[in-house]
Amino acid sequence: MCGIAGEVRFRSGIADAAAVATMMRSQARRGPDSCGQLMRGRVGFGHQRLKIIDLSQRSAQPMVDPELGLDLVFNGCIYNYQPLREELEALGYRFFSGGDTEVILKAWHAWGWRCVERFKGMFAFAIHERESGRVALARDRFGIKPLYYAQTPERLRFASTLPGIVAAGDLDTSIDREALHFYMSWHAVVPPPLTILKGVRKLPPATVRVYEEDGSFTDRGYWAPPFSQEGEDAGRSEGEWQELLLDALRTAVERRMVADVPVGVLLSGGVDSSLIVGLLAEMGQHGLSTFSIGFEAAHGEKGDEFVYSDLIARHYGTDHHKLFVPSDDLLRELPGAIEAMAEPMVSYDNIGFYLLSREVAKHIKVVQSGQGADEIFAGYHWYPPLAGANDPVATYASAFFDRDAATLNRHLGAEWRNGGTAPLEFVRRHFDQPGAADPVAKALRLDSTVMLVDDPVKRVDNMTMAWGLEARVPFLDHDLAELAARIPSDLKLAGGGKGILKEVARRVIPSEVIDRPKGYFPVPALKYIDGPYLELVRDALSAAPARERGLFSPDYLDMLFDDPTGHITPLRGSELWQVGLLELWLQTHGVG
Repeated sequence: MCGIAGEVRFRSGIADAAAVATMMRSQARRGPDSCGQLMRGRVGFGHQRLKIIDLSQRSAQPMVDPELGLDLVFNGCIYNYQPLREELEALGYRFFSGGDTEVILKAWHAWGWRCVERFKGMFAFAIHERESGRVALARDRFGIKPLYYAQTPERLRFASTLPGIVAAGDLDTSIDREALHFYMSWHAVVPPPLTILKGVRKLPPATVRVYEEDGSFTDRGYWAPPFSQEGEDAGRSEGEWQELLLDALRTAVERRMVADVPVGVLLSGGVDSSLIVGLLAEMGQHGLSTFSIGFEAAHGEKGDEFVYSDLIARHYGTDHHKLFVPSDDLLRELPGAIEAMAEPMVSYDNIGFYLLSREVAKHIKVVQSGQGADEIFAGYHWYPPLAGANDPVATYASAFFDRDAATLNRHLGAEWRNGGTAPLEFVRRHFDQPGAADPVAKALRLDSTVMLVDDPVKRVDNMTMAWGLEARVPFLDHDLAELAARIPSDLKLAGGGKGILKEVARRVIPSEVIDRPKGYFPVPALKYIDGPYLELVRDALSAAPARERGLFSPDYLDMLFDDPTGHITPLRGSELWQVGLLELWLQTHGVG
């Protein structure tokens, strides 16, 4: 888990070493253990390293293989690197290090761009073929590892964070109108290649892009899970599906223990994180470090779920750490969390993960986390109504979207309105694609391949890496996800959602955490904005940059300020926090 950066000049010229160094410095917190930079004519690579596997300097980056003529920068972890190494050694490849980075180099040489199909893990990397002059960018199947880029006819810049690219300068930092409409409609989800800035884009997940020397490129998508039952799947019983699922869960959790440092668990007390702890205990893990967080109550809404995380910690005898955040501390740390966002993200979970990661990083470098289970196993409230919906797209949007196009046009400033229909059209196009058996499967395909990538996954990466902490997400093991996609929707919808996962969990963990009401990271102070939080948001939306941008209708802002706690989105979010967070992010990073 690291930060990568680079510049590639097309046709001719020399890469800007200062720009690469600036992007690296901007991402130093992602890789605080060491750094390196390689300048080779028109190609420059930079790397900030967090040492997890092969702690020696032999796995330092950028990594150069003189024999093969390849240069590499890599962020992530290839969990099956050891068997891949053995396979490559059998083909005659010789290794000079003991980690997963060099395996990528050899695999690229042996199998070309299709090597990514063999990787089980999370990754974003750039590789330079010195003989051909080509440069390739690649991203893992779920986009767990980020990869942003800015491209002009003369050059390409890439980095692990959007602010990293902004730091190097010389790009268009104005707001992208279409991305703004997505942010305001789809609960801050802005799908690739868009970002909120016109001059920065992001590589889609499950994509390998190969650039020629002249700047032309080819994109290859290499993964799409099947959301249907074919062949022997069509006749499987629920019991058979459960057995397959339990085996896949065990494998996914075990894979993510591959490290040369201790691995802990972020324990919310929900079924997902509790199941990870239970499976690790089943494998013989003792004294496992677990961590949970809670916030001060507000407006009668409780801000923690310690009762459940405590239950699991006691049951398995973990080395448990609880962090309670008073409201004053939350306010003090908010600017740091906003600065850590690669893109503006409205979910309250951000500050929770940011503060939790700060504490966890004092103890260990790697944790497993339960993100992704809801999108893979149908855990959200909008999935059951889809099963019998006459218009599944409208049903999905009514539960998820913060506002429809007409409302969006009333809420935006006059200069930023142009219909606002792109987000709903995007969802409709996805639902219309073949390959998903029913409306629930269509929604799960959309959420797991798009929404998940640009909300929960991005949130976990940004907030943990802000403290040099690596988060691993076993529910996004692609073998597990492929299996889950094939499981019939009715088995996932059972029991109010995640039915088959809950039934499998009963074999492993106490039923009290399975049958409890669904929880989430509650941060009541940001849902019911008042006091100093209201002042913070009001100041941001009243500041000169906000007035010059005119993103929001003055009438809309007056309505929000007149009743700050009264405007809550279908996903239980504050409309005032949504618009305020966007302005706070833009002002923090000096863009827009």
